[in-house]
Amino acid sequence: MDGTHGGAHDGSHPVPHDGSGSGEGVLDAVPTVLVLAIVLAAAGGYLLAVRRARRRNPVQGWSGWRSAAFLGGLALLAVALLPPLGPAAHHDFRGHMAQHMLIGMYAPLALVLAAPVTLALRTLPPAGARRVTTLLHGRPARLLTHPAVALALSTGTLGALYFTPLYDTAMSHPAGHWLMNAHFLAAGCLFAHAVAGPDPAPARPGVPARLVYLGVAIAAHALIAQAMYGGFLVHIHAPVDQVQQGAEIMYYAGDIAELLLAAALVATWRPERRSRRPRTGRGAVPAGPASSGGVPVG
Repeated sequence: MDGTHGGAHDGSHPVPHDGSGSGEGVLDAVPTVLVLAIVLAAAGGYLLAVRRARRRNPVQGWSGWRSAAFLGGLALLAVALLPPLGPAAHHDFRGHMAQHMLIGMYAPLALVLAAPVTLALRTLPPAGARRVTTLLHGRPARLLTHPAVALALSTGTLGALYFTPLYDTAMSHPAGHWLMNAHFLAAGCLFAHAVAGPDPAPARPGVPARLVYLGVAIAAHALIAQAMYGGFLVHIHAPVDQVQQGAEIMYYAGDIAELLLAAALVATWRPERRSRRPRTGRGAVPAGPASSGGVPVG
């Protein structure tokens, strides 16, 4: 790994944020307060929706595992964005990669398994639920939630981030760092939803096709991590040992996250039973709620 692409000559990140000055300390506290407020608001909103869903249909209720998954996903986001990991990610590539794994792979899987769209469909007024259903069946939503597009946004962008000056440019501005984290979270949620999400997904292909997309993601992550470890085409201004250790975090933590995603795909898979002979007459069974909206039970 050469001095241009492997690491800065002084062995430090171009713009470290250590919060040494009093003004910087105040500025660093603003994102912390904002993250706490967003996490607590999201947790409170989800739990209120769960309470409403259970009141509307006490028999059907809502799975406690889904609630635990949502709260666990929010906890992972808090660990990634709050001290000590949050500030460390600004000046240590190992911290950045650990944060990337939590925000882009582990937290999205937990949040997606919480089925927030299904919960919204159960708690919204009928008019609001119809609008959400229309949005889900619209062309933009069908495009974004297709596994190929989600794969390109989540995994395909990693090459542009780490093999071009994009990473250093983003890390040199606080807003760029937050936008990068927002991209990790959104793209990770899209891919987890496209592969194994329990929420309705009209454009989702069958299980074999989704396994292929997941396999491509696993291979791409491994290749990027190996290239990063070897210093091939890498454009990251950080010490070589930090880049290599960050690549190891990406390699091993990424494999674990993708195995969990594969397990979620198997666990949430419901084989479709189709009868070749349509049943009519007295013995015909009317279509149930699942046929109208594809909304899974909680």
